[in-house]
Amino acid sequence: MTPGDHSGEELVVQASLSLLFLSAEIPWNSCSYREVMLRTGPKEMQNHDNNNQKVYPQPMDESVNQNKDSMEALVSKIFNNISSLKAAYIQLQEAHTPYDPDKIQAADKLVIEELMKLSELKHSYRDKNHHKLTSATPQDSRLVAEIQEQQSLLKTYEVMVKKFQSQIQTRDSEVVQLQQQIQESTQRKMKLEKKLKQRGLLSKEPEDSEEENNYFSVELTPNLFSSAVDTAYKSIHDFSKPLINMMKAAGWDLDAAANAIEPAVVYARRSHKKYAFESHICQRMFSGFHEESFSVEAGNLAISNEGFFHQFLAVRAMDPLDILSQNPDSVFGKFCRMKYLMVVHPKMEGSFFGNLDQRNYVMSGGHPRTPFYQAFLKLAKSIWTLHRLAYSFDPKVRVFQVRNGSEFSEVHMESVVKNIILGEGDQRPKVGLMVMPGFMIGGSVIQSQVYLSGVECAE
Repeated sequence: MTPGDHSGEELVVQASLSLLFLSAEIPWNSCSYREVMLRTGPKEMQNHDNNNQKVYPQPMDESVNQNKDSMEALVSKIFNNISSLKAAYIQLQEAHTPYDPDKIQAADKLVIEELMKLSELKHSYRDKNHHKLTSATPQDSRLVAEIQEQQSLLKTYEVMVKKFQSQIQTRDSEVVQLQQQIQESTQRKMKLEKKLKQRGLLSKEPEDSEEENNYFSVELTPNLFSSAVDTAYKSIHDFSKPLINMMKAAGWDLDAAANAIEPAVVYARRSHKKYAFESHICQRMFSGFHEESFSVEAGNLAISNEGFFHQFLAVRAMDPLDILSQNPDSVFGKFCRMKYLMVVHPKMEGSFFGNLDQRNYVMSGGHPRTPFYQAFLKLAKSIWTLHRLAYSFDPKVRVFQVRNGSEFSEVHMESVVKNIILGEGDQRPKVGLMVMPGFMIGGSVIQSQVYLSGVECAE
């Protein structure tokens, strides 16, 4: 076999064995040399034969086998050392991408340790210290060496798995970015096609228009709007929880605060006062909902029903903070700033955080990444998308509110408390709070959510 037929590891092993034998200065045929000395010994041994005393040569099989086993154990240790060295080198390479000085230092230490182990093998063989090389039987040493080699290979595979996982995460992030770019490109394409149609430059429908509709896979239906109303109502309820908890932590009198929102309400239970805060949030978030601009200055740009629907589709699947990161001064960004300043009173914010830094940052045009503001952005997004969807219909969805003190109507209203008791001879209950407005979509009614004052509740 020529040198070119050997793998890299075999050449390393050959070189290591050659160094070991040359350093030890032990001939390869040491066993044969001993046998020759026994058969053709000095004159004293020949005279001993002449005295009719038989000399038996030392049995060779056991000695040769022992030396062979020791050599195989040594080779196994060398293979194990090479595998460990390779694993340490891979870790050293991994530490450079990305560059990590701590990992590089640790991997460099492993490489040095493996090189020192190789040096110890050489010195052990040179000093003929077979007891150190074979602390147990040669077979046990081979098994230990094989186990250590497999452990080194396992470390190598673990490094490779971590590298592949990092690559998968990078690819996933790229896929998400590409999907967003595809969605944005599709929306721009549809707008351009619409302009071309209006100018008479595009007479035929694009061949892939059906694929684009399937891509969104969302139909403009009353059920879609009803689902968006439920999402908006849930977002009001979800934001009221941290708001009330922060008021408690700041030492607010919640009973007094609820009475300040609407003093004439008679609550069936003290826990029902949470609806006063939900009503407060709702009144300010839906202020201006009946306007096409939603009280946000956006120039005199006219938006079609289709344009409103495209805005709904573009925003509904995105994180609101990501939207604001791309364009903090967009119409949606202005809406979020305006509504935050309306919902969260300066005194309230000052008691929460001890200062008005976050409020000043919002007023200057920023969008802080604090947990409280991010919780508010989820609420703002749900109300914004509901408005975009309401103006996607033709005719547009109409919003209606219920005044406090109005008689309860099961046609246009629904009680947020489900276990109320209504007597047959009693007067119709009065609305104490409107927690969520109602909507008229075509000939259908989506009931407003109200809290009834002065009614009893079943246990």
